[in-house]
Amino acid sequence: MANLANQSSENGLSQFSIVNSRRSNITLQHLQNPPGEGSFCLEAEHTLFISLAPRPIKYMQVQDGKTYTGLYQKGEILITPANTPLFVRWEGEENCLQIQLPTEFIQSIARETLEQNSDRLELLPEFQIGNPHIEATAMMLFAEFQQEQLDNGLYLDSLTNVLAVNLLRHHTASKPRLPIYEGGLPPRQLSQVLDYIDTYLDRNIKLADLAKLLDISSFHFSRLFKQSIGITPHQYLSQQRVERAKQLLKTTDRLIVDIALECGFTSHSHLSKQFRQLTSMTPKAYRITYKS
Repeated sequence: MANLANQSSENGLSQFSIVNSRRSNITLQHLQNPPGEGSFCLEAEHTLFISLAPRPIKYMQVQDGKTYTGLYQKGEILITPANTPLFVRWEGEENCLQIQLPTEFIQSIARETLEQNSDRLELLPEFQIGNPHIEATAMMLFAEFQQEQLDNGLYLDSLTNVLAVNLLRHHTASKPRLPIYEGGLPPRQLSQVLDYIDTYLDRNIKLADLAKLLDISSFHFSRLFKQSIGITPHQYLSQQRVERAKQLLKTTDRLIVDIALECGFTSHSHLSKQFRQLTSMTPKAYRITYKS
């Protein structure tokens, strides 16, 4: 569970392959290593390592003055706070996710979402923990990163905020409570958000853009939005893009690829995928069936 990209095999450290993606507020790497060892430390980013190996892997780990040896099973997590040196030795074929979250981002989530003094924020170094919420969110992020779509910023932002909030709630020294907001968004605010989405449907709308309209945190915005209309901001955005595409398919002779781009999709195939998920038809079949 160590990023050894700057290390050499001449030092006796194993080499490995990385699938590296940096999007939204995080860096995600898929590490696949033969048996080996290595050191790791980041000054300005907190790091999660999540085992993906199908069979338990034995690790010896040293961080924060503590040594730990154990068999990591799939889904189990190692937390390494920023500026915490980590040494790892593993036996067997390693397969894990490495997720890095900037300290500045975590501090902003603590201030805006949990109403916590970020200056006193202390993320705890932890070995071999289980957290189903963090594991599930990490796997959704991994799946989304692999899609390499340019218009999924809203969904990535939502997942990243959920990951950060869970990390702060369960793995810091203070264990802050999450404020409770009930009842959804007031009609005036909801209309303001829906009008914004409709106006900028062709752009890569960010969760922070929508939350900023109402001067609330991204995490709380997502929860209130779903309470208001029953679906997430990302789901609503996808629906509205498909609805606009349906109107253009019915009323114009424009190329489907041009319609896709105007509605905020990255390609003809991307439109087709989303269109079929929501209508059970391809754009071409829909145009043949419904064009006036």
